[in-house]
Amino acid sequence: MSELRLEHWTIPTAPLGADNPLPSFERPHHQPFLTGDPEQDRAAGYVPDYLPYTMQDGYTRQRQPTPQPVAVLENETLRATFLLNWGARLWSLVHKPSGRELLYVNPMLQPANLAMRNAWFSGGVEWNMGVIAHTPFTCSPLFAARLNTPDGTPVLRLYEWERIRQAAYQIDAYLPDGSPVLYVRVRLVNPFDHPLPIYWWSNIAVPEVEDVRVLVPADSAYRYALSVADMQTVPIPLVDNEDVTYTTRFKRAADYFFHIPQGQRPWITALNGRGTGLLQVSTARLYGRKLFLWGTGQGGKRWQEWLNGPDHNYLEIQAGLAPTQLEYAIMPPRAEWSWLEGYGLINADERQVHSADWGQARQEVERHLEQIAPHTAFEAEYARGEVWKDQPPTELLQRGSEWGALELERRQAAGEPPFASAALDFGAAMSSRTLPWLTLLKTGQFPATDELTAGLLVQAEWRELLEAAIARSSQVGWEAWLHLGIMRLHIGDRAGARSAWEASLEQRRTLWTLRNLAVLARQDQQWDQASEYYLEAQRLRPDLLPLLVETARTLIDAGRAESFLALLDNLPEAMQKHGRIQLLEIEAALVTGDIERAGQRFTDGFEIVDYREGDEILTELWDRYHLQRISRDEHAAIDDALMQRVHREHPLPNAYDFRMKT
Repeated sequence: MSELRLEHWTIPTAPLGADNPLPSFERPHHQPFLTGDPEQDRAAGYVPDYLPYTMQDGYTRQRQPTPQPVAVLENETLRATFLLNWGARLWSLVHKPSGRELLYVNPMLQPANLAMRNAWFSGGVEWNMGVIAHTPFTCSPLFAARLNTPDGTPVLRLYEWERIRQAAYQIDAYLPDGSPVLYVRVRLVNPFDHPLPIYWWSNIAVPEVEDVRVLVPADSAYRYALSVADMQTVPIPLVDNEDVTYTTRFKRAADYFFHIPQGQRPWITALNGRGTGLLQVSTARLYGRKLFLWGTGQGGKRWQEWLNGPDHNYLEIQAGLAPTQLEYAIMPPRAEWSWLEGYGLINADERQVHSADWGQARQEVERHLEQIAPHTAFEAEYARGEVWKDQPPTELLQRGSEWGALELERRQAAGEPPFASAALDFGAAMSSRTLPWLTLLKTGQFPATDELTAGLLVQAEWRELLEAAIARSSQVGWEAWLHLGIMRLHIGDRAGARSAWEASLEQRRTLWTLRNLAVLARQDQQWDQASEYYLEAQRLRPDLLPLLVETARTLIDAGRAESFLALLDNLPEAMQKHGRIQLLEIEAALVTGDIERAGQRFTDGFEIVDYREGDEILTELWDRYHLQRISRDEHAAIDDALMQRVHREHPLPNAYDFRMKT
């Protein structure tokens, strides 16, 4: 009997902490194809920043057992568990007759800096919609609701409104009686009269051990890795004379985007030495497939330990809308795209799937695929979903964010149709983040405030409403000008942003406006002005860690590292001991020639909680410290020979080794 129920799982969890209140104007570092032409980039889907989302960088590594709300779908064969507050990730999929877990279930919830909003965690199946670099909701609650199909099968409906694309997505997960596969039906709708660049990847984590082989119906792939200069086309399965479908045979981290032939049924699987493992299949819309591996180098091992704890390794098999994760699929105006995914156990002949004959190995998988999810029956299941896809939920199990409700209010006021059907219930009480914008919508005025209240918005329609409100009012508060400046800089209007923020300062000198003007000055390489803005802002909120990090970075880049060190010496010990601050302290000490101070920090040891994937700064500072120390003590020239000596005599400690290129 199929059922849907709510439970709690207790998982060692690191608190996510408060969102960073400073808007991030940084260009996304996951976009390699920016052309420099704003119109061309916009048409291709590339974005100038991740606004209006805030950064989630307030987490720690202090984990405590924490009850997590989960939704469980279960029938006679499978039990699927979804982490509702963490992107509604499919966290566990158990094959009940064998007791086998089909996914990689992380023994802890530990955020790390690998996603668009910084925080990300490993394990399960992540639903990625929006822009390149994971989903903005990976560490946030999704809406969750209950309904039944016409035959009575319970459905877990998961959904949200994504604020960059300004479009909703809908996930309907269900397990019919006796079904050997979990069905996941995904729906995207373009609510606009213009094309919409869209991104979707289902990222599936499975255990990684030496005998696991990844199989996919492809003979070639694009290889993308930090260790190689460009994306390359490589044959599958042999890459550099080694079988890449066994991931533990490769030292370096890499992505392999498989070339699935047109007309081929898309699937991917990871099978152990006995031919057993998870099989994922979909209808044709979701035709992209990918393998990600961390590699067996020290950096890859360190990342696995950082994310999972010791002796817990995983690899990812993924499915997406485009050939690679470095591009967007373009939805036509008013288009609707949907597809069906299936997840289940495959028990194949171990000799066949581990055969050196790649074609024979794939044929064995497809033979079993046709048994557990016959192509004709799978397509018919997808077609049946068309009947109930717009059915309203019978019960709302959990609310997501309030921004979708605000957008529905705006669309109604503007006489625009809703962005989603009655299938998605976004009704929610407004919070302090949205109420000022609702006031603007209903009264034409942005309320005056003493403290920063409203959440971030950069949507063009809201910018136009705010511009109009300011133009017709003689009494404009500092927060209205602050938000207008953010909106203007988001679209590249630097002069307009500066003008708005200067007007905000005339009303009140707040750290928020001072900091934003500092960002603008920094971008223009006006280092002294940027430094002074930051120092004034920091004096207003000396306890705000993200502000201290930005202030330190700017002072060092401005040639005023000694000013940062003097500032640091007068701060509370808790801020001095933060790993990110200690890293900046080492850099500043090396710049000022205080080699002992830098060395002491390395000797004492420190931990950068939000160290970014692909960052090399730890490696660089370790080498710089030893180069400067030896050069000073031995009057030696800093050259290639000395660098080789440093690498030989002072290798980077494992605790600091997050290198992705070696």
